[in-house]
Amino acid sequence: MLAIVPAICAQLVRTPTPASTIPHTYFGMHIHGMVTPRPGNTRPAGWPTVPFGSWRLLAAYVDWPQLEPARGQWNFAALDRYLQLAEQHHVEVLLPLVLSPAWASSRPNEKSSYSPGNAAPPANLDDWQTYVRTVATRYKGRISDYEIWNEPSVRTFFSGTPDEMVALTREASRILKEVDPRNVVVSPSAAEGGTSWLDQFLAAGGGKYVDVIGYHFYVRHDPEAMVPVIEQVRRIMEKHGVGNLPLWNTETGWRIANHRSEVKPYESGSPVLADDEASAYVARAYVVAWASGISRFYWYAWDNGVMGLTEADGATVKPPAKAYGEIENWLVGARMKLCDRYSGLWNCRLERDGGYTGNIIWMSGTSKPFELLPAWNMSQERDLEGRTRNIAGAKTVQIGPEPILIENRAP
Repeated sequence: MLAIVPAICAQLVRTPTPASTIPHTYFGMHIHGMVTPRPGNTRPAGWPTVPFGSWRLLAAYVDWPQLEPARGQWNFAALDRYLQLAEQHHVEVLLPLVLSPAWASSRPNEKSSYSPGNAAPPANLDDWQTYVRTVATRYKGRISDYEIWNEPSVRTFFSGTPDEMVALTREASRILKEVDPRNVVVSPSAAEGGTSWLDQFLAAGGGKYVDVIGYHFYVRHDPEAMVPVIEQVRRIMEKHGVGNLPLWNTETGWRIANHRSEVKPYESGSPVLADDEASAYVARAYVVAWASGISRFYWYAWDNGVMGLTEADGATVKPPAKAYGEIENWLVGARMKLCDRYSGLWNCRLERDGGYTGNIIWMSGTSKPFELLPAWNMSQERDLEGRTRNIAGAKTVQIGPEPILIENRAP
């Protein structure tokens, strides 16, 4: 039996937590096929059945090559529709300014993860400036959050240098602030293993032109592995004098098994999560990221064919989607007062106005009994399916890899 008493446990490590109320916008989402069906699908994805407060429009067919396929020829139909949907559902939009059209590319025939030339910086900064100004002016007051590029630490996404990315960031920031001083500029978000790139970008002065540091905290296995990477990114931010800026996780997810099609591992030894594992990962990822100081977390993705919370059709919801909605319900509006780690056990304490307290608890490995402290006065247990159980007077609860929430009352 486990009897963990945070106040007196000498080996316990405490993860720092932001004291503010967890906002709805902390829960971000990617949706690929909302207007244009993804390849292989005959119809667009439906609006997600889970609540979320912010939407990152990457791989949504509204990058620079789609918006301006030829110089001066603009196509805003899809982005206009996205904004209508976002406003209808009261969701904030984060728009990446990303990829060079072949006509604007400094290396139009260079291979990339997209079409030839897309990963190279533009040949002429004037074209970049026109793109940024045109988009920012058209959507002034409707889009306030802009991210510069995507995963520039991956050469097939950006084949330029950190200095060239600083130049793009400087010009974009200048224009965005001229159009609307309230616009928020998010730094280029490096991907897994991209701490060296971030260090170079900030050393070259990139931090002077951004309001938020973005990063993609992909890890190959347990979500808790994000914590040391977050700490490393924080040290780099402090080193370059931007430790006071918010840190956003603008993309993270895992491969999740489909029921109607095969999902293969990213590489040998990397996981493809079954339903229960994926549900646990979703919940734990959001808890440990907030506890570590991440103030936005954009899940990748709602309708991705191999990393989606839906089947490949973009419509059939998988069980981990329920966990996403449930952990959003547990966290939004609460304050996380502490998040303690002791060996494989995590215990994260929530408070709300009116005397509410709750503890989110999980344990890596097999299920074990956890001893409840009488002083906690817990009366209810909640699981990731949204089911509740009366635990008034109980001495223990069972814990395992899937987090549970024990509460002194319903919120």
